Amino acid sequence: MIRKLPESEGSTIGLEVSGKIDLEQENQWIEIFNKLVEEYDKINILIVLDGKINFAVDVAYEDLKWTFKHLKNMNKLAIVSESKVLGWLVAADSPFGKLVGISEKHFELSRLQDAWRWVK
Repeated sequence: MIRKLPESEGSTIGLEVSGKIDLEQENQWIEIFNKLVEEYDKINILIVLDGKINFAVDVAYEDLKWTFKHLKNMNKLAIVSESKVLGWLVAADSPFGKLVGISEKHFELSRLQDAWRWVK
């Protein structure tokens, strides 16, 4: 399931991702992201992950394909989760993100409001 968070506004979108994600859901969200990019050019993304995500290779492929195609359209990316591993991965990826103009930061779930303030 992918659910848009109510704090989303303007060029900033927040999503909660959990459970099983199928290709149909992924393509619906890609269309929403495409419309945001079309309207604002640069977008900010906040993603809340609960750690119980299940998706097939085709979903991951479409997600990565969209991401690499739109690196220039991403400004900030906030990942919110309780996963220490995700925190380390975001920290490791952050210098590479900066090379293409993306600021990335990991927040624990208890700091969700801080994540919103940062990403906006």
